[in-house]
Amino acid sequence: MTVSARLARAAAAAALTVTVPALVPGAAWADPSPAQVRARLVKLNERADQLVERYNQATEAYRKARTKYRALDAELNAKGEQVAELREELAAIAVHNYQFGPSMGWQRLAVGGPPEAMLSGMASLDQMAQDRAARIAAFESATKGLRERRDQAKGALAEAEQARDDVRGKQEEVDDLVEEQTKLLRRLGAYRTGNPRSTGLTYTGPASGNAREALQFAFAQVGKPYRYGGTGPGSFDCSGLTQAAWRAAGVSLPRTTYTQWAWGADRRVPLDEVQPGDLLFSKGLGHMGMYAGDGRMVHAPQTGDVIKVVALDDYWRGRLVGAIRP
Repeated sequence: MTVSARLARAAAAAALTVTVPALVPGAAWADPSPAQVRARLVKLNERADQLVERYNQATEAYRKARTKYRALDAELNAKGEQVAELREELAAIAVHNYQFGPSMGWQRLAVGGPPEAMLSGMASLDQMAQDRAARIAAFESATKGLRERRDQAKGALAEAEQARDDVRGKQEEVDDLVEEQTKLLRRLGAYRTGNPRSTGLTYTGPASGNAREALQFAFAQVGKPYRYGGTGPGSFDCSGLTQAAWRAAGVSLPRTTYTQWAWGADRRVPLDEVQPGDLLFSKGLGHMGMYAGDGRMVHAPQTGDVIKVVALDDYWRGRLVGAIRP
């Protein structure tokens, strides 16, 4: 089980244990009805979504910071190697001039040989030395700025790593609750494992263009398990599914619900004007899906469930905060 999956299940378990009596001798216990189970699962999944999206966000920020730092560090090392090579060439020219410069020139004049060739050779050596010195100065100037950028990126990487570790650290606090949540979901018959090899459904709705391509991809994932942090191909979380679906249509979306919402700041559309392929976001930005047309949404719900197509009934419409058109 991945770290993000354990975090999500743990958060869900923590919420569920607040509303379900402890399974201990003498404790009052009444089997909850399906309606009660659904209500409890809604609350715990809201809490779990928030926690895991924060974890995904911290992880994504860390990956980007690491990539930027490594690129700048590699560039700095490459420039350093170029400076070192130029210094070696400049040193070789200086040694040559010291050992064979003026004295060798006068010897060559004395024993014969074209003076023009000798003077031209000396001028060439001087020019080579000046050229290399200029290039060293230019490289060192560029390297200084690059080193400052590398050091700033290193600081950003350290901050991102700390943020990721802070979220990951919550795992230890709730690790024992993970197994209890799984047992309870199985006892209530509410746990669905899904099929990572599911071939899904064929999309036959009204979408066109790249929105149709995105929905065709999303529908082909129906039946696969939901997994926190999942980005495919065998499992997805909510934002992982929308990202993968639109990638298949040639559109690059950020990784998390928060960043997808921010990315689409100038692409938002009223909920009463949504079109197939539009991204739908829940209040709090803990969950999202994709409008499929005909009053339906395809989404990856929560732990213990599978990717599915659902009707946008009063329940879902009341939970939505906005829509984005990629």
